[in-house]
Amino acid sequence: MSSAPMVVANGLVKTVTTYEGALTILDDISLEVAAGESLAIVGASGSGKSTLLGILAGLDLPSQGSVSLNGHLLTSLDEEGRAKVRAENVGFIFQSFQLLPGLTALENVLLPLELHGASNARNAAADFLGRVGLSQRLHHYPQQLSGGEQQRVAIARAFASHPRVLFADEPTGNLDSTTGGRIIELLFELNRELGTTLVLITHEERLAQRCLRRIELAGGRLVEAHS
Repeated sequence: MSSAPMVVANGLVKTVTTYEGALTILDDISLEVAAGESLAIVGASGSGKSTLLGILAGLDLPSQGSVSLNGHLLTSLDEEGRAKVRAENVGFIFQSFQLLPGLTALENVLLPLELHGASNARNAAADFLGRVGLSQRLHHYPQQLSGGEQQRVAIARAFASHPRVLFADEPTGNLDSTTGGRIIELLFELNRELGTTLVLITHEERLAQRCLRRIELAGGRLVEAHS
């Protein structure tokens, strides 16, 4: 595993305006994530985890501070520039799966590959669905799949474009314990196989324990870090 940082955040502050005045969601967060590393972000609801994840991924901008991803200074780019960096470097897995209901499992994985102009995209999509154990479900629609199967489609979609960094927001949050355990094994198997940097939010202790490192947020501040 390379020690070069894949994600670097310095002095992140995020404030929003409410009827009661300014609300600070993140307060002076600095961190680095090395290439190939796995990092869990933990903390109570409302601690700022999802906001931090969105800023690290370039989906949102901080009020103050800087973020670089694979050498690209996201905070100096406009939305089009950040979108280009995301397309070339980033995969996402969400708690709610975010599959397109009108597309089959194969088509859901195929779509981002085609958007990226990947060669042999259909074969690559089918291969990744096979890797997550869904070879017999290629032509099923999301509503015909269980929650665990839908999350496996989402994982195949995220990894198929070989992202340098994968951001996951509560990837086992909507799954039962047994299915969640299988998803955890699959995440880390693909993380090891492809060398993908993994940054995830979780309330689940067994998932956090699998990561090389964890940070804990409370009230928008970094209160604890574990190696």
